[in-house]
Amino acid sequence: SLLVNAAGQPRKEKVKLPSCLQGRKPNSIPNKKIEDPAAGKVNTSSLATRRQHLSGFHLIPPRVTLGVLKEGCTYVTTVILKNVGVNFSRFRVKQPPPHTGLRVMYTPGPVAGLQVELEIEIFAMVIRGEDTGGLEEISHDIEILTETETLLLPVRANIL
Repeated sequence: SLLVNAAGQPRKEKVKLPSCLQGRKPNSIPNKKIEDPAAGKVNTSSLATRRQHLSGFHLIPPRVTLGVLKEGCTYVTTVILKNVGVNFSRFRVKQPPPHTGLRVMYTPGPVAGLQVELEIEIFAMVIRGEDTGGLEEISHDIEILTETETLLLPVRANIL
């Protein structure tokens, strides 16, 4: 029950439900979608009585934290973009500006009930000329544009 805790006593504060149970995803902006008759739709009897629209993508992991990086070196990490819908969907990645040192490498095309790997490459460089104590923080949200929403992938790193 949401009214009592595990010991059976009344709760003092309200229970915070995860975003997946609230029916929304973190770090995403819904798009106004126009129904495309040529889009890859699956119409089967098992989906005729569904309660919610099964579409969209999930990022695994939902954020990238690279820690402390050495200036002048290149680092690569992989993020999985998983299609959790029943329809095939397309996506594209809005490349970050060059001054961030970030680049996203992927194979474009439809993702039909599968997943695709996005390689996040960062060239660790110090942007500012002033002395920051030897450590500079890089923080950028990579935009992944899908048919139904815009996903934001936060990338954080510290350059030594």
